[in-house]
Amino acid sequence: MPLEFQSISHGKIAFGFFNIETDMILLNQYFLFANDFCDDIAQTAKENKEPYQTSWEIYLIEHRADMGHLMGAIYGIDLRGFIGEVYKLFPFPKHPEDFKQNPGGFKNRILIDELIQKFAKRLNISFVIHQKDDKIGIGEYFFDRTSFQELIKYIWLGGFPRWKNDIRPEYVLAMKGMIEQSQNHIFDGLILK
Repeated sequence: MPLEFQSISHGKIAFGFFNIETDMILLNQYFLFANDFCDDIAQTAKENKEPYQTSWEIYLIEHRADMGHLMGAIYGIDLRGFIGEVYKLFPFPKHPEDFKQNPGGFKNRILIDELIQKFAKRLNISFVIHQKDDKIGIGEYFFDRTSFQELIKYIWLGGFPRWKNDIRPEYVLAMKGMIEQSQNHIFDGLILK
């Protein structure tokens, strides 16, 4: 379940997993796979230059109607838009105890990748770190170091429902390993346990 995170540029915005059977995450209207997010963070952890800039490949859904309505999809009453189509494939579990993020959700990537292309356009956005002022930009969204680290912690934990059986995908573990070795100031104080 996406949660609200504080950005410098847009106030509170949504970030996180939106279905337990896929590893796709959203950042407001940006959609990307958690695997790619973790790989990009791991690559960033290797860098220690100022400023650091690269690009991330994401999907952009510009219109709310094309995105769909998460709560309506969860309850099975509004299955329009991309999120609704995902919930047609993977409905919300009937038993609350089954609401856990599937560490094998990356196996549905091809299916979800094909589906989102009906609703979104793929593009590259800028990812930039200004260490002097602890400002991190993901496309049009800017975060301070603390808020940026909260995004990483969210993925580490498996979002709101947490990883099923506390098992994390290998890409999440690899990201943690790179962060722990990093000399990049932006990761100072980040503890993933």
